[in-house]
Amino acid sequence: MKRKIIIIALCLVLFLFVALLLLFGFSTSPRFCNSCHIMEPYYQSWKASKHNRVACVDCHYPPSAPQTLLWKKFQAMSQIVKYITRTYSSKPFAEIDDAACLRKGCHSERLLEGGLTFGRGIKFDHRPHFSEPRRGRHLRCVSCHSQIVVGKHLEVTLDTCYLCHFKGMKEGRSLTPLGGCVSCHEPPEKEFEIGNIKYKHKDFVTKHGIECQSCHLDIIHGEGDAPKDRCFTCHNEQEKLEKYTDIPFIHENHVTKHNVACFHCHSEMKHSVKTVTEPLKLDCSKCHIDMHSGQKDIYQGRGGKGVPQMPSPMYLAQVDCVGCHIVEEDGKDGFERKLNGKTFRASEAGCIKCHGEKYAGLVGDWKKELDAAIKAIDPRLKEAQNVLSQISADAPNFTYLKNLYDDARYNYDFVRLSTGIHNIYYSAKLLEKVNNNLDRFSKESKKTLPGLAKAGLLDESYCATLCHAKLGVKIPETVKYKGKDMPHSVHVEAVGACSNCHDIVRHKEMPLKSDLSVCNSCHEGGM
Repeated sequence: MKRKIIIIALCLVLFLFVALLLLFGFSTSPRFCNSCHIMEPYYQSWKASKHNRVACVDCHYPPSAPQTLLWKKFQAMSQIVKYITRTYSSKPFAEIDDAACLRKGCHSERLLEGGLTFGRGIKFDHRPHFSEPRRGRHLRCVSCHSQIVVGKHLEVTLDTCYLCHFKGMKEGRSLTPLGGCVSCHEPPEKEFEIGNIKYKHKDFVTKHGIECQSCHLDIIHGEGDAPKDRCFTCHNEQEKLEKYTDIPFIHENHVTKHNVACFHCHSEMKHSVKTVTEPLKLDCSKCHIDMHSGQKDIYQGRGGKGVPQMPSPMYLAQVDCVGCHIVEEDGKDGFERKLNGKTFRASEAGCIKCHGEKYAGLVGDWKKELDAAIKAIDPRLKEAQNVLSQISADAPNFTYLKNLYDDARYNYDFVRLSTGIHNIYYSAKLLEKVNNNLDRFSKESKKTLPGLAKAGLLDESYCATLCHAKLGVKIPETVKYKGKDMPHSVHVEAVGACSNCHDIVRHKEMPLKSDLSVCNSCHEGGM
């Protein structure tokens, strides 16, 4: 009886051992992978690929000792549990180690093979891409050979190449692809006939030194950005999401350490050259870049140095350019207008339309005041430049003086060249800053600059100069301030300049500080 039990036990153990061996063998076969329905598209793409004679585990498990393989199989059991319990993800993710690709008998000699040509004459060499950092990142096999196209298994997609070679390399009409155009493809040898003109690319590129992008402008589409929303497909821990802006850390951990393909994070970029049979689509913005950017910055009250942002009240009221530029340009008949287009000039009629007749002539007065202020500053700025040119660059105060002058010159040119009338209040503060810089420059250099000619925008009386006198604003006899009746008209007569108390940035508000330092500067003993 005991002998029968022993024999049955041995047979059972043998059966279990054989069953485990068979199960282990089956679990390493592609058919086992395909038994999970979410793996169907990946299985089919593998089946149609050049790797269809290579078992999944040969790539997805790195070559190592048998005990490591067993440990990997044990870890993979969690996937079966997730599948049975329906807690799996519908987007499986797997890492493929470089050692799996470069093992003996597979691609171990790939890096030594030198350059190759694929697709439509595209040149490529594995060695510099794989053995050297590219853009400061160490690439891995799956950085380029990725699973991002349905029906393709570990295929090189040109979109990956475009992302690396073109991202951040295009600004306006300027395109400087990483490595240049001819590092990937030579100019076509074929002679083209466009209209009745024969054209050969190679002659233009090699003999005349003309860059490809001089003619081929619209060849890059997309920015290749990495929206933060894509992080959520893998991560939900706050501490990891906070690393979003740490670009070196992100690439080191995703690209180098975990072999994550670029397009798991980055949006797509496209590169294509339109054929000459297509009609040319003229885009004036390729040459006319950032037109009116200065005017826009002045209007939005930004871009100056040493002056806080001060948007025009019109900008804050959402008034677009068409609110003031309402008069069609004169001097063009119907045919000339058809050929050269038309534009609209600004007119004070736009002011009157919204604010009434009392604003008639106001814009004209502003222009005169602005011109007078610019002309008043000009000789002082020129003399400061002359003084600076005579000071040695080794002088202790040279850097300080140069910074004062450079900031003054910048603000002066900013107002002068950007049509300061678009935001007269901001322009007044910028020119005031210019004058302050020049005063400090004169004091530090111990050199006298020309005196300031009279200009309403510079003598701190611009409240009356710009609006009040023209609009008939009456100066109140008294005003309430901090619960007290203040004799306003007396201060106007005694002090004169409104800006001693008021700030043009904050209309009517005073003092500039929360304490009474403005008042204390005149009233001994304080208030």
